[in-house]
Amino acid sequence: MSSTVPRDPYEVLGVARDADETTIKKAFRKLARELHPDVNSHDPEAETKFKEAAEAYEILNDAERRATYDRHGHEGLRSGGMGPNFDGFGSITDLFDAFFGGGGGGGRGGPAQGDDVGIQVDIPLVEAAHGVKSPLSFEAVELCRTCNGNGAEPGTPIVKCERCNGAGRLQAVSRTPFGQVVRTVACDVCHGDGRTAEQPCETCDGRGREVRRRDLEVDIPAGIADGQRIRLSGRGHAGEAGGPPGDLYVLVHVLPDERFLRDGDDLITVLDVPAPLAALGGTLSAPTIDGETDVEVPAGTQPGESLTQRGLGMPGLRRAGRSGDLKVIVNVVIPRKLSKDQKKLLEQFAATVTPENLRTDETMVGKLKRLFQQ
Repeated sequence: MSSTVPRDPYEVLGVARDADETTIKKAFRKLARELHPDVNSHDPEAETKFKEAAEAYEILNDAERRATYDRHGHEGLRSGGMGPNFDGFGSITDLFDAFFGGGGGGGRGGPAQGDDVGIQVDIPLVEAAHGVKSPLSFEAVELCRTCNGNGAEPGTPIVKCERCNGAGRLQAVSRTPFGQVVRTVACDVCHGDGRTAEQPCETCDGRGREVRRRDLEVDIPAGIADGQRIRLSGRGHAGEAGGPPGDLYVLVHVLPDERFLRDGDDLITVLDVPAPLAALGGTLSAPTIDGETDVEVPAGTQPGESLTQRGLGMPGLRRAGRSGDLKVIVNVVIPRKLSKDQKKLLEQFAATVTPENLRTDETMVGKLKRLFQQ
């Protein structure tokens, strides 16, 4: 900010010129949290904005600096040797931790649960209807087989960390506008464990864990829907420092079946019915998950009507012993190419049709709904 004219600190913090110490502190903390790097990772100017807010707070929170600024502005502060000093801060995270006492550094510091693993399996609708054992193959972090997870070459000791003297934590000193701030951080050698391997395991380089390919089978229950997940507890990545493993989540993708649409536990299919048969009625075959079924088409069946076949849909995942229905939507097919004899017969039939043959109790709205639902 040295290359531009500094903004008015009252304007930066959004406080009145007669604001008291409590108001100033509250305004700064609110603004600083809004500029936290976890919230503003998308804003490349977040660090600059935070430093500006910190500088404004440094001025207004100190009675002498504030009085000097009120009388002479920023020029008075600089000429009096009261300019801001943010040396020693590497990033906005360091700045924020200095003001708010962040933990800094991270590290294990004890047992930590392993991460979860997610994997997708693709199955056809038929397998979703009957259930299936699906093989899985994926890479996961597991305990090192050589050192059994302790990070030391077999036969070599694990000793107290010399860097932190076994405490697992170190003290870091940062310079702030208020003086030096001491923070506790995880040891950069033992990562918070307090112990180190005298001779690190050659297989895992002392990490205690390694990546291996894992093969297993997952039971996919009958009736599962596309997008549902199966959770296998403890089958994820291995934990750290004796922590429990994570979980394995299997995302099931049910592949489309050109014969059906699925609506919950119901299956919907379309049956082409010749116009004469729709008028006369008859029996036709419709597809099911396991083959075909005979469907009775009542005389006078209209386009778009649904003929429900009970219990021929998908099995209920949460309703044991109960299955959905198969809904057969009638698509009345009008012949396009007619022979001379067919055309003559239809002309004879058309001449006999009366308004009584076409009369229906269905309302106009009902007709539109039926037609638009096809």
